[in-house]
Amino acid sequence: MSNKMWGGRFAEVPPKFVEEFGAVIKVETRLCPYDIQGSLAHVTMLGETGILQKEDVEKIKEGLKLVGKEIDDGKFTFNAEDEDIHMAIEKRLTEIIGLTGGKLHTGRSRNDQCCIDSYLYFRDAAKECQKLIIEIQKAIFEQAEKNFGSIMPGFTHLQVAQPVLVSHWLMAYFWMLKRDYARLQSFLDRLVECPLGAAALAGTDFPIDRWSTAKQLGFEKPTENSIDTVADRDYCIEFASIATISYMHLSRLCEEIIIFASQEYKFVELSDDFTTGSSIMPQKKNCDFAELIKGRTGRMYGYLQAMLTMMKGIPLAYDKDMQEDKFLSYETIDLWQNTMKVMAPMVRKMKINTRRTYQAASNGFSTATDMADYLVRKGLPFREAHRVVGQTVRYCVENDKTFDDLTLEEFKVQSSLFEEDIFNDISLEHSVEARKSYGGTSPEAVKVQMQHAERLLNEAYKKKVSAL
Repeated sequence: MSNKMWGGRFAEVPPKFVEEFGAVIKVETRLCPYDIQGSLAHVTMLGETGILQKEDVEKIKEGLKLVGKEIDDGKFTFNAEDEDIHMAIEKRLTEIIGLTGGKLHTGRSRNDQCCIDSYLYFRDAAKECQKLIIEIQKAIFEQAEKNFGSIMPGFTHLQVAQPVLVSHWLMAYFWMLKRDYARLQSFLDRLVECPLGAAALAGTDFPIDRWSTAKQLGFEKPTENSIDTVADRDYCIEFASIATISYMHLSRLCEEIIIFASQEYKFVELSDDFTTGSSIMPQKKNCDFAELIKGRTGRMYGYLQAMLTMMKGIPLAYDKDMQEDKFLSYETIDLWQNTMKVMAPMVRKMKINTRRTYQAASNGFSTATDMADYLVRKGLPFREAHRVVGQTVRYCVENDKTFDDLTLEEFKVQSSLFEEDIFNDISLEHSVEARKSYGGTSPEAVKVQMQHAERLLNEAYKKKVSAL
């Protein structure tokens, strides 16, 4: 006969290599505190409803606390034969307090037990990710403040487009990360129904009080449908989706850092402790950690795709396929959190070469649109102004000149509408200062968005994080 806690039905036990194949215990040890927490709430409720006697409840509680201490002290042994942490903890509880430990599982199943552990863990993981997002935002904000007023070329198609403030470029990533934070908040706002009590799939015939366990564990209410409860892994997929989107944002920033740190650009320089050298070329300073983040984006995408594929054809309610959620979810969480821990100090210690960014903006005809707008204000239709400016750019390219090199006479060859004031209108400073529209790149507009960002960091975020 099998010696498993569920082994009464079975005459034989799986060989060791089969046990190892099916076990998830070594992966999910991080759930142990949550399993203890959920079990304490469950047994408290069993006592409140009279399903268990008071002395049994107290005995189980004391036993659970002893098991929890063994885990915290690193004295607990995790064996593949126990399959998962739920069985391992219950087994150890029974070893400590005797057969009374077997009463803990009254009115619940490993299916809803697994769900409550995961809900509690994901709740904490999401809150930690929000804190890490804020740290990156703070690093970006600090750089934006430090380099306020400095000008760089803005790009489309990675070609010089229009001049922008360095702060404006940096703050673009701040607002991307704000959306990531908000997605996590929405995720938390949905993770408010308690799965404990759904049992295997049909609920239980014991008179349990699901509202009690929900309240004890900080949820608003119990879940509505026991089948859906144990069949659901939407929260794992949603979290992976949020992580994937955010990781894409981090990857884009890393790509720009890598490009802008190259000798051809020299816009930024990462500190030595976030770069590496070459084994053969002494002069090299490689953005290896930014490259690793960019490279690991593919892995993050893979976790989401694997999760979706795992769930695409699973019939209701629980199937063992769903055990794979642990491997995928934990790697998603670890990769995202570890990356954000690297990202914040890397951005904070980055140096921006504002002299070089200004020079690059001057050399790329970045004020061509301003020149066209100048001609429009002089009465020329925009399409004709566009043609004139394009013609002027071609003249500069053919003669190896920039706009700053042209004389008024050379301008007038292109159009008689050009006057002395053209030089002011196509200066980088004028171009940037003129774009005062809300969300634009003028110092005035960027100052407004930075004030909003500062208020968000100091007030809204602070309130939410302190409440978490």
